Amino acid sequence: MSTLNTQEGRFGFAADDSFTITAFGSPGEGYYAASNAKFRDTSAWYHIVVVYDSTNATPALRQRVYVNNSELTWASPSLITTSGLQGAINSATAHSIARYVNGTAYFDGYLTEVNFIDGQALTPASFGAIDSSTGVWAPRPYSGTYGTNGFYLKFANTSSVAALGNDSSGNNNTWTVNNVSLTAGATYDSMIDVPVNYSDGGNGRGNYAVLNPLVPVSNTSITNANLTANVITASRTLYANLDLPTSGKWYCEFTPAAIAGTAIGIHGDAAQAKGYWSNGTRDLSNAYGATYTVGDVIGCAFNVDSSSVEFFKNGVSQGVQTSVALNQINIPMVSISGTSTAHINFGQRPFAYTPPAGFRALNTNNLPTPSIVNGANFMAATTYTGNAAARSLSNAVNSVSFQPDLVWIKSRTPGATSHALFDSVRGTSKYLSSDTTAAETTNANTLTAFNGDGFSLGTDTTIVNANANSYIAWQWRESITAGLDVVSYAGTGVDRTVAHNLGVAPAMIIVKRSQTGATSNWQVRHTSIAAANSIQLNSTNPAAAATTVWASTAPTSSVFTVGASADVNASGISYVAYCFAQIAGFSRFGSYTGNSSADGPFVFCGFRPRFVMIKQHSGTPGIQSNCGWVILDTAINVNNVSTLSLGANVAAAEGFYSAAIDVLSNGFKLRVTPSDNMNNSACQYIFAAFAENPSKYALAR
Repeated sequence: MSTLNTQEGRFGFAADDSFTITAFGSPGEGYYAASNAKFRDTSAWYHIVVVYDSTNATPALRQRVYVNNSELTWASPSLITTSGLQGAINSATAHSIARYVNGTAYFDGYLTEVNFIDGQALTPASFGAIDSSTGVWAPRPYSGTYGTNGFYLKFANTSSVAALGNDSSGNNNTWTVNNVSLTAGATYDSMIDVPVNYSDGGNGRGNYAVLNPLVPVSNTSITNANLTANVITASRTLYANLDLPTSGKWYCEFTPAAIAGTAIGIHGDAAQAKGYWSNGTRDLSNAYGATYTVGDVIGCAFNVDSSSVEFFKNGVSQGVQTSVALNQINIPMVSISGTSTAHINFGQRPFAYTPPAGFRALNTNNLPTPSIVNGANFMAATTYTGNAAARSLSNAVNSVSFQPDLVWIKSRTPGATSHALFDSVRGTSKYLSSDTTAAETTNANTLTAFNGDGFSLGTDTTIVNANANSYIAWQWRESITAGLDVVSYAGTGVDRTVAHNLGVAPAMIIVKRSQTGATSNWQVRHTSIAAANSIQLNSTNPAAAATTVWASTAPTSSVFTVGASADVNASGISYVAYCFAQIAGFSRFGSYTGNSSADGPFVFCGFRPRFVMIKQHSGTPGIQSNCGWVILDTAINVNNVSTLSLGANVAAAEGFYSAAIDVLSNGFKLRVTPSDNMNNSACQYIFAAFAENPSKYALAR
């Protein structure tokens, strides 16, 4: 084996959030590769496998990296070309983990379960497997041999700092520990945060909440694995990356390290604090509790069941705040003014004080089990290439599939082809196009069957199966569990109610005339738009007053109301309505305000999205001349940042953004700037999102 006269060899995350592999040596020697994928999810774990196989007959296979069992592709490759090249890693030179070779830069995050296998080029299957219930890649204990220089670092022995570096492989290749503390308090570095949920005798261990650096806040920094908030000037609020569940009792601790002004508490959807303690006052006005200073430990007990919040100073209760609206999304927050620093602990470190009886740490294991643990049972995004021949297409992901009741097909490339929406209520061969006002079209050669694992197509070459065209098929299963009810009804010409079977008020309703020969706009009712207004799926227009569409009446748990508008209720005309309820961990319908920045808004969903649809609904158009409905999904955009999109209101082929959104384990973040379609400053946007996996189980992408 030849030797690379290397000065440096490393792999890890780069400043631009790519994953890189690098070796530098004498002129003409070395290699470098940067991933196409960007890794910016700070709310979940990554499982990374790096394979170095220098004698592989194929040069491109000599250096490989897998993240959560998916192999990376490379944007800037200059990979190994010399067979048998020995790099710096595993050579007789000093090695570091989580430290740059010059010793001046360190990894600011969590590491656990580091395996190094000497002499074998293994695949991810040696270290993990797909969980059959959640569909998520899960790390598993390695059971093979390690080779001469191999080691296994669990970082689990807290008997001393030195013991954290113990090798558990049997080789006694123990590492020297540097810059790690086991001193109680904010400097304690041996976390119990883990990538796989487990009960631990009822305590519940999993991925713990941290402060969320993806929420754009100026003049701040979040450090120490996102558990320390630093504010340079003015007043700033920082938020956790997990919301409080809709039930239960939850506890965390807050320790100010430098005070100009601080507060701790709960922040809700309405952009206002629901309950917090601000050093002697409650909710900015009412006297509450003692003052606190640097080093005091503030315990925060949130009782969602009784709608109350109780704060503790160094273990002493300051009294219970009652009638606190702990509903919908409530995110623990730290508010700091001036030059201040604060540490927060959600339980990944030992709590300084015992939580009140029944109160638990905010981590993924302790979150309620969602009704849908794997989104692939109810929603799919399936890509395929047209072949102009009768065929069946499966929506299976990791062996999980379902029979769809709503199939929405769009050609991606080439050319402009309308959308085609099919549903099981109207039956096969009948489709509507979201980009037009056209009436229902019947074509026996389009969708010919709703199958147990997908759907079948005929020989149509106009809209769903043209030879060599690329397509995407978004599919939903109709059920109360998934929050979808497909409803057909006949118009009356006067205000009327239409029954649905969701059991809760729909968060979004899409209505279209379905009768042949009757054109109409697609009318959309969205929970973030007033009941007196409506917005059209086939249009770039913002939401507008439309009292005759929804009769200024919000839907209920059993009915929705339509007015006399011909778009939704002409006498004797047939209509179809797609009614969606919000299901925790699976679907979310909300709004956000754009900021025209590549550090765009973070939108919390409580799951890793599979499908996101965005529409500007108010605000003045600025940079672009339209405000279309943008659809992005993870079948087309397999990596961050997502760049490829389709428009629900246009027949155009797939479009490209240099950056659109990052898909995250707990929501999505806008990266496009500026854009009327998604992120224009001060404009308001609605969205609909459906899950790949709930945050309780999701890994980072």
